[in-house]
Amino acid sequence: MINRLKNSGLLYIIMLLTACSGVRNMDENLPSRYVNPFIGASTSVGAAEVYHGLGKTFPGAATPFGMVQISPNTITGGDNSPGYSYEHKTIEGFAVTQMSGTGWYGDLGNFLIMPTTGKLNIIAGKEDGSISGYRSNYDKDTEVARAGYYSVNLTDYGIKVETTAAPHSGMLRFTFPENKSSRIQIDLARRVGGTSERQYIRKVDDYTIQGWMLCTPDGGGWGNGDGKARYTVYFYARFSKPLKDFGFWTADIPDSWTRKREEVVSIDYLNRVKEATIVTGENELEGKHLGFYNNFETHKDEEVTMQVGVSFVDMDGAERNYKAEIADKTFDEISRNAAAMWDKDLQRIKVKGGTEDQKTIFYTALYHTMIDPRAYSDVDGRYVGGDYKIHQTTNFTKRTIFSGWDVFRSQFPLQTIINPTLVNDQLNSLITLAEESGNEYFERWEFLNAYSGCMIGNPAISVLADAYVKGIRGYDINKAYQYAINTSRKFGNDALGYSPAPHSISNTLEYAYTDWCIAQIAKGLGKEDDALRFHIKGQAYKNIFDQEKGWFRPKNADGTWEPWPENARTKEWYGSIESNPYQQGWFVPQDVQGMIELMGGIDKVLADLNEFFEKTPDHFLWNDYYNHANEPVHHVPFLFNQLKAPWLTQKWSRLICEKAYKNSVEGIVGNEDVGQMSAWYVLASTGLHPVTPGSTRYEITSPIFDEIEFQIDDKFFSGKNFIVKTHNNSSENVYIQKALLNGKPYEKCYLDFQNIVSGGKLELFMGNEPNKEWGLSND
Repeated sequence: MINRLKNSGLLYIIMLLTACSGVRNMDENLPSRYVNPFIGASTSVGAAEVYHGLGKTFPGAATPFGMVQISPNTITGGDNSPGYSYEHKTIEGFAVTQMSGTGWYGDLGNFLIMPTTGKLNIIAGKEDGSISGYRSNYDKDTEVARAGYYSVNLTDYGIKVETTAAPHSGMLRFTFPENKSSRIQIDLARRVGGTSERQYIRKVDDYTIQGWMLCTPDGGGWGNGDGKARYTVYFYARFSKPLKDFGFWTADIPDSWTRKREEVVSIDYLNRVKEATIVTGENELEGKHLGFYNNFETHKDEEVTMQVGVSFVDMDGAERNYKAEIADKTFDEISRNAAAMWDKDLQRIKVKGGTEDQKTIFYTALYHTMIDPRAYSDVDGRYVGGDYKIHQTTNFTKRTIFSGWDVFRSQFPLQTIINPTLVNDQLNSLITLAEESGNEYFERWEFLNAYSGCMIGNPAISVLADAYVKGIRGYDINKAYQYAINTSRKFGNDALGYSPAPHSISNTLEYAYTDWCIAQIAKGLGKEDDALRFHIKGQAYKNIFDQEKGWFRPKNADGTWEPWPENARTKEWYGSIESNPYQQGWFVPQDVQGMIELMGGIDKVLADLNEFFEKTPDHFLWNDYYNHANEPVHHVPFLFNQLKAPWLTQKWSRLICEKAYKNSVEGIVGNEDVGQMSAWYVLASTGLHPVTPGSTRYEITSPIFDEIEFQIDDKFFSGKNFIVKTHNNSSENVYIQKALLNGKPYEKCYLDFQNIVSGGKLELFMGNEPNKEWGLSND
């Protein structure tokens, strides 16, 4: 969607009038019509008012959970995981892989393609003009993004660029001006957070090249190398213009040079690349910093295309992916297919009512939950395992990019309802990784087989328990259970009964929760001794609660408390990670009633939680109270349901949906975090959200829409659909007055998962004043 035009009706007309360019019939009933990939597409620290930046999404073309994302890139280096930020004025190329919504500097952004004219430049240069290169200014008014398609005009060259994607491949279409020296050039070394360490390329025939790009921690990337990312991207690329005047460039980078995120965009490094040797008359080349170009003459408005197949397995895999998906297809065919894939998946939830903006926010959020965990195996089922050897799967899709600390809270509870196959895929992917790597424990933040160690806790155990108790069990549960035990033993509260500094509060609480999750699996497996043992371990949160201070307090390894500073509860990083004790302290989802008792009883806790929200700034950006921009508090609005005040869950969840999400570039108040931020919105806006993944309870809250229909997968569950229907709903009528479940009065403020997946209808009657009698039943 064109971001500057927020009126969806006007946008619809404009898109219908847009000639060719991969445009299909924009049926008013198709959900992809509402997808605006520019929502969240900024890394701006200034707009976010904090170092984490905003949404960090990318606007380029992708397919649901696909391996390939062909997106514009505006920057290399810095903490810019998507490679794109809306406020930048120049584009340095179009990469075929991207990350979505992460911090920690980012990775991927490989195989950077750029159409140019005139003199050959072999570095992108800098937007500030300190060193020139092939990057181009672009016309913001021509920038269009929608599900499976992106286009823009590069004003320095007079070239229109369009991109579209298939699951393992993609295509670019360039409309050139008349020029005797037009070209397509490819930076093989480029990587969002640094550089690939080594590259290889060869000419296959008069229209085709293939090769690979090896990325290791020595080239920066994920965590600037600390994320231990090690992968190879293989490519198979076919041009519509013959390779008659082509060549390579190869830069001599000294072995002693550091090649990470800041170094590779330094003036010294760029000048070194600028002096690269141009190689012609050869058909293949291997080196440390390679590029490729194909020169040709173009007439006015001549269309030149490039198709690319990608694999993380080998060059044959890239070729097979290309041939299986896009060989002999036109750009418009691929674009239509991509849009059809999105419409099929986005229709897993159908909404009626709400404003045009609300539907755009909703379907874009649902779209963002369908970027990751992306396919990692090829079309033939081969993938590179945790031992970096090639493996074969036939019964699941190997997936990667598991942002565990984020996505266990909303993203995977959402997928258990609408996409249980994906949940099975993810668990099989984690289990095979643990087995093939030889580690035999679950990684908390997996990236292309890397045990990155990013963030804290044992979130894979939460995803496993949540799937298991809901009956999603298409994996080896005995092996998974043993790996969960191993994970808790390796990362947990065992040694002291709590976790010591520096992140004593965050670690203790999160480990206690996932130990409780193990207890739930143990119960189902009939392991009563284990169930009791891990239930007791789930009470470890009590060991760091200081009764004198009335709150959780970090403890040293010798059992002494850390000093209690002024404003301790709101002091960021005090015993907590990316949060403060006030925010992290609410994380006892496995024993909310025990937490209430520990904190002094329901009246005291209710007053404290009210204050927590009342002090939250209206913009909901990064702050010391309800900080929706980061994950530790995402369950907190729904705690009111268990404090016998469900009308406050309705009030605050509705307000967060209104204030923290917009149909604009700044429309996600914090990092998207691989679908979590958007999954929260999807669930909350439909009136259902869990507090405790690993249980089957979903809290009922105030839906935004008049009707929401969840499509239920009949391969897993008995229902066909589950409908949430509101009566008399409006922006003022946010409070539930009464409810019917399948036509009968319903007095609970929560639903069981089986109520949902068995099919049926929940009707909510809304009003502008709280009904403080509804929702108090726990029978």
